[in-house]
Amino acid sequence: MTTLSVPPVIPSPREDAIKLHKAFKGLGCDTSKVIKILAHRNAEQRSLIQQEFETNYSELLSKRLSKELRGHVKKAVLLWLHDPATRDAKVVRKALTISVVDNQAITEIICSRTPSQLRRLKEVYLSTYHSYLEQDIESKTSGDHKKYDSCIQVQAFIRVKASLL
Repeated sequence: MTTLSVPPVIPSPREDAIKLHKAFKGLGCDTSKVIKILAHRNAEQRSLIQQEFETNYSELLSKRLSKELRGHVKKAVLLWLHDPATRDAKVVRKALTISVVDNQAITEIICSRTPSQLRRLKEVYLSTYHSYLEQDIESKTSGDHKKYDSCIQVQAFIRVKASLL
């Protein structure tokens, strides 16, 4: 027989903001503390932490993290600060604009999202980059990878068809 354990109570955004600020004190940054806090919060909670941090310390959490962290950890943590659709839009845009298109990153995002998540991704992509996701994919990919656009269209079709039933 297994036992169930109650998950620990999530600290308030204010407490998390204070802990993050303490992690930045002294020489260097306590990266493990930053990760321990941000990795165990959802997007909404991280957004509230960012608001608290800015309110309490008159500084954007993203700017402070950018100063304190380095390398892949910095990239990952800064991406965590965005809501999922914005994060996806940033990753896809980066994958499309590097010298050799990162088809794996695009595939992971487009093929693992629900139709509603893809719709939100397309909205955020358009408002952020003033360009249509489908057109960018069409113009910057080749061969089988042009089928990403088809994948997006098929999911949209399925969503519309389901709503008519």
